[in-house]
Amino acid sequence: MTFYKRRLPHWLPEGKAVFFTWRLYGSLPAQRFSNSELSAGERFKETEKILDRAHSGPIWLKDPPIAQLVAAAILRGASELQHYNLHSYSVMPNHVHLLVTPKLQVQKITRALKGVTARKANDLLHRTGLPFWQDESFDHWVRDEGEFNRLKRYIERNPVKAQLVRTPEEWPWSSASRIA
Repeated sequence: MTFYKRRLPHWLPEGKAVFFTWRLYGSLPAQRFSNSELSAGERFKETEKILDRAHSGPIWLKDPPIAQLVAAAILRGASELQHYNLHSYSVMPNHVHLLVTPKLQVQKITRALKGVTARKANDLLHRTGLPFWQDESFDHWVRDEGEFNRLKRYIERNPVKAQLVRTPEEWPWSSASRIA
């Protein structure tokens, strides 16, 4: 099992699928939780509600060229670079969900994806040298097949839940649209 810690601890067993979420820098208000007794799962759900509403902060991933470059980097990481087996993904207006089985260290995967996409997106936005992604990512290793299927469905249905489209297949920057 791999363990690393930045601000949050990360435990990731070898050969297991991992669910990731990362977001744009500044996409959440500084004071977002009034109840500090929330569990990690409850905090994730509350954060997701805020991100899906996108009432504050940047929504650069709603810009088609930027969303496309992030989706292309995810696909390249699976096919050309062979960093992971890709199971599901969705590029939302201000965050990304990804379900993969890593073939190399998770930190290297997120560093590669976030690094290349930040540079290219900032170039398109004429924001050279400014932060694009929030430093920390959320990761969760998948415990069993039932959880794997729930997370895959959750990722692909997130654009519907956020009221961006009526069906998962309509969102062009997701694995659901690629299957359709």
